[in-house]
Amino acid sequence: MVSGPASSGKSRWAEHLAQISGRPITYLATGPLLPDDKSWQERLERHRRRRPASWGHREVAGDLAQALGELAADHVALVDSLGTWVASLLELEGSTWQEQIAELLAAIESCPASLVVVCEETGWGVVPSTASGGRFRDRLGILQQQLMARSDRAWLVLQGRAIDLLPSSLPVP
Repeated sequence: MVSGPASSGKSRWAEHLAQISGRPITYLATGPLLPDDKSWQERLERHRRRRPASWGHREVAGDLAQALGELAADHVALVDSLGTWVASLLELEGSTWQEQIAELLAAIESCPASLVVVCEETGWGVVPSTASGGRFRDRLGILQQQLMARSDRAWLVLQGRAIDLLPSSLPVP
């Protein structure tokens, strides 16, 4: 798991971790395509330019759980990112949202490939003034804690520096 605030270097660090594995890499993009959003397109293009042509690439949006089940055991999958996955399903309510979380967690646990999962740190600033902003922050924070319990490694990336969290932290009871 690789987390950090916006523009911290977390995707670059996750790409580095995938690359040094020496295994074939499949990049799973969870974000929307948004062809009419110029700034989003520029961001996507920066990410695409960084990745080697040898990497597999799939645009999975909200279908992340299904995509995880289709990976080969000898691969590393780089999921970028949980925040855009949560955002794509933000309109789901109560039990429907919980079903999506259960499906994702089950897919992660049974995924044949090794995973490097990127997730945004939200809530390090002002509390969102909208209900949807608060919902996003809370859902992503809870999901991060659930995934941390299932992670072998955890990195926090700040200001272009990666901090190995597990040796220097304790779980919150």
